[in-house]
Amino acid sequence: MTGDIAADSWAPGRDAWDLPDPFTQAIEVRPEDTDRLGHANNVVYVRWLEEVSWAHIESLGMTWALHEAVGKAMAISRTEIDYLAAANAGDRLVLGTWLTGFDGRFRSARQFQLLRPADGKTLVRALSTHACVDLNTQRPTRMPPEYREILGDALVRGGRGAF
Repeated sequence: MTGDIAADSWAPGRDAWDLPDPFTQAIEVRPEDTDRLGHANNVVYVRWLEEVSWAHIESLGMTWALHEAVGKAMAISRTEIDYLAAANAGDRLVLGTWLTGFDGRFRSARQFQLLRPADGKTLVRALSTHACVDLNTQRPTRMPPEYREILGDALVRGGRGAF
């Protein structure tokens, strides 16, 4: 997986996305990403979702250093994935994400869309929900003000996952 691909020549057009202005990462499906059926394995999709999520929040200033400083993190509490079409070794894909839910206290939600620009197909749509946890106790806790500001500013209206 590579970084944000806004200027990349194989980036999909704006009208391909479910919501405006996604944070994106380019993916080239490697042979080791595939399973016995010859397409990207479901475990690999979950890894891609996690990687783009971290890249997105870090780009917003919610770095691991900030997590350690405030002693809190957003832990995944649920992931829903709709597999719409298969990805195969050699496919060049673009994974987009948006922050689509935020209650201002404990929870956030993020929406994903995986596109194959070569044929314009959406391969996956996914939604993950997150809960703020204390890094030491792993128990739910209120978000620190820094998270509320960052996540509140990044919220995209109109997506799935609103609370």
